[in-house]
Amino acid sequence: MKYAFLCSGNLGFNILSELYNTLDIKFVFTDSKSLSIIDFCKKNDILFFKGNPRGDKAINFIEDNNLNIYKVDILISVNYLFIIQDNIINLASKVAFNVHGSLLPKYRGRTPHVWSIINNEKYTGITAHIIDSGCDTGDIIEQIKIPIESNDTGASLLERYNTLYLPLIKSVIGKIASKAFFLEKQDNKKATYFGKRVPEDGEINWEWQKERIYNWVRAQAYPYPGAFTYLKGKQLVIDEVQLSDFGFDYSYENGSILSTTPLIVKTPNGCLEITKFRGSIENIEINDILKNDNR
Repeated sequence: MKYAFLCSGNLGFNILSELYNTLDIKFVFTDSKSLSIIDFCKKNDILFFKGNPRGDKAINFIEDNNLNIYKVDILISVNYLFIIQDNIINLASKVAFNVHGSLLPKYRGRTPHVWSIINNEKYTGITAHIIDSGCDTGDIIEQIKIPIESNDTGASLLERYNTLYLPLIKSVIGKIASKAFFLEKQDNKKATYFGKRVPEDGEINWEWQKERIYNWVRAQAYPYPGAFTYLKGKQLVIDEVQLSDFGFDYSYENGSILSTTPLIVKTPNGCLEITKFRGSIENIEINDILKNDNR
């Protein structure tokens, strides 16, 4: 069978490089910043399109390269940054499917693994689903459920995804080849959607309870841009906090430094110990305040 592969980022590159050895991949769509994917295509003489496919760009690419002459059998999307339009979906004569990093219909949209940690979910997963004109709305082919451990970060969860994407894709391909796959419609009444995150979204609100701040920090920890706050007008990026039973007075302002060794901060319902941060902290004192309105 002939395949098209739509992918972005390290996850997309890892899957592409693995699948290339066993599948007849006719062309690849990616974004202009996924340099590892672009280089891989160049080295292996794979026809590729980079950038946003919307508008006439994808149509022109298809026509210029005569891709309509040999429609692929299966189109696979992994971590692709763009919504896939009908003219691309229709290139697949059998199935066009995407692998999404959540247990659909929950967490449609971008960076679902990060959002699931922020929201204190106990489980997440990956879902292979039919690509349709919506955003992660197509019928479900297969899912893998993944527990979220209390010390998981966005990066550690993505590492686990890396080990499961390939087996899931191979399983779906096998089902398609044997015509032994069944589709389950998503229950739109249970659907949730979360949007794209940017580094500026990582600001900590010290009025949140300590459990939410704990999840907020670990979800965005290194190598992600990180959760951040401000100390004496300077940004402080925090990569790890621990729940603490350090005593506190409720009347103290949230974000107050109660101890410098270890570094303890007050929240409305308890304290957090900051155990990892980026850069250095100078001249920090008890009763200094971590907050967001002193820039």
